[in-house]
Amino acid sequence: MRVAIVGAGVMGCATAWALSKRGAEVTLHEQFALDHDRGSSHGRTRIFRVAYPDPSWIRFAQEAYAGWQELDPGLLGLYGLVELAADPALTSARALDECGVPYRLLDQGEVRALGAVLPEGWTALHVADAGVVFADRARHAFLEAAGVEVETNRRIESTEELDADVVVVTAGSWVRELVPDVPVTVTRQTLAYFAREGPPPPAIADLNAETGGHAMYSLHDPVHGLKAGVHHAGPEVDPEAEAAPDPAIVERIVSWVSERFPGIDPSPVEAETCLYTTTADQRFVLERRGRVVVGSACSGHGFKFAPAVGERLAKLALA
Repeated sequence: MRVAIVGAGVMGCATAWALSKRGAEVTLHEQFALDHDRGSSHGRTRIFRVAYPDPSWIRFAQEAYAGWQELDPGLLGLYGLVELAADPALTSARALDECGVPYRLLDQGEVRALGAVLPEGWTALHVADAGVVFADRARHAFLEAAGVEVETNRRIESTEELDADVVVVTAGSWVRELVPDVPVTVTRQTLAYFAREGPPPPAIADLNAETGGHAMYSLHDPVHGLKAGVHHAGPEVDPEAEAAPDPAIVERIVSWVSERFPGIDPSPVEAETCLYTTTADQRFVLERRGRVVVGSACSGHGFKFAPAVGERLAKLALA
């Protein structure tokens, strides 16, 4: 079976890995350089977690965890995750209980020992098997394990130009260029880095009182120490247009870091952007349409699921 993959972000690389294990003949195409920063997969780290308020996401994350362990356990930095919530009902506790995932509730002193502040009356939930996935290393690990070369700096204008039995589209924010009716919105997000000394901290997230998802978040960065951002705060954009980090969002991040991490200098040492490609319910589009398999698995929280997404897309491609 000859399978062409369009898009060498983490989902395309993971799909190449899953297909190669099944004996498929794989070609992988990328419109930019392999390590470009125009999309959603660049950078040193992403949050890895199994903590979700929906048990189906927990099980999906557990599937991905097994995949990361198969690929290379060293791609995960299991420094822990702490959810901070004004309302205890917002935490993932109920879903974690349903799935048998252990966790602890922390008091203010325990949170302070982690370098953070737990506001009065808030709940802190800690999961140990969480932290970060080393993003750039992960993409290259998938490719090395797959033994697939990437054709770079070639934009595929139509799936019809590819000589393959099946075409898998993992084109991120450019997915609608090839599959126009995929229901996604593209936004540009801003994040910032801060100087932090000491051992890697757990990922920490303030939960959104309206959505139950992450509002503000932080995680370990192996260069500067701390990476932080506002989840789903950026404007809708054309992915073709490049833009600098949004100063107003940087200020929101600075304010949160100053409040939440009193031992850290809140002056950012670097800021950057990435694209989110999001569905209305933040679920993934993983489906086959004739000769084309669509893998639009982002919505701002997709990276951690890459091994499991790759396996699902490979099964669809070879069905």
